[in-house]
Amino acid sequence: MPHRKFEPFAVVQSMDELFSLAYGMEREAIDGYSKLAERMRRENQPALAAVFDRLVEEESQHLENVMHWSERVGATSPDFSTTHWEPTETFNDEGAGTIAPELLSAYRAFSMAVRNEERAFIFWTYVAALAPSDELREAAEQMAREELGHVAMLRRERRRAFHAQRAAPHAEKENWSLTILERRLSDQLLNAAAIASDDTAVTLKKLAHEAGGRADSLSRAPFGDSLLLQRAPAETADRMAPLCELLLDCYLDFGDRLADEKERNRAQEFAAGAVHCLTAIRSAPT
Repeated sequence: MPHRKFEPFAVVQSMDELFSLAYGMEREAIDGYSKLAERMRRENQPALAAVFDRLVEEESQHLENVMHWSERVGATSPDFSTTHWEPTETFNDEGAGTIAPELLSAYRAFSMAVRNEERAFIFWTYVAALAPSDELREAAEQMAREELGHVAMLRRERRRAFHAQRAAPHAEKENWSLTILERRLSDQLLNAAAIASDDTAVTLKKLAHEAGGRADSLSRAPFGDSLLLQRAPAETADRMAPLCELLLDCYLDFGDRLADEKERNRAQEFAAGAVHCLTAIRSAPT
């Protein structure tokens, strides 16, 4: 059986332990999606906040089902803190807690939720396979079936979000290219440097110069077309952080798929520069 980070590190020994584990996993998901919803509200992204609120509602219903099931079979009240289990790491926000909200979408949020439910499904199949009794095996298999039902529901929501995203009108992107976006990033960095403190200004000016250098290189030898640029919202280029994140995603993509090794290396070099730039932007006083 291949090792995975969400594979149980021990065998579930009792129904009390199984329900406490299920309770802890649902609470982890509720807390994670709640934090993302609050972040989207702070970032003035009500549509995305509504998506994460919907996910909180779904996970809260799952938690209620676990509690009712526990009561029906006479298990003690689920309490993850009393078990010997470590966090299962089935919930992963996949960077949504830090990524610029302009780069998020309902489709991406539901995709993340689908993968979380898939990890939970696989986790429970491992629990069932390792169960020391028929009662525990059957309970774990039921948990797995519940998670598979959640996967099916969220995949339907993801398809709806995908079609809605494709049907939505898109703002004009001014014939975006990596060269144009690097020059825009350079200008934004210089504008930020003009009002920054001395040390920060020096750093931002250096980064602006490097962005300009990447733009010059790309104008001489472009990498080619990028679907990531086509799919990004137009407002992504309005602020330094999301713009730099978009450029980083493009360079990482080219670094993976370009046929020419020299060009792959150049894309990876540009990706490294974008990482340094993004780190400085995030740490700069606002």
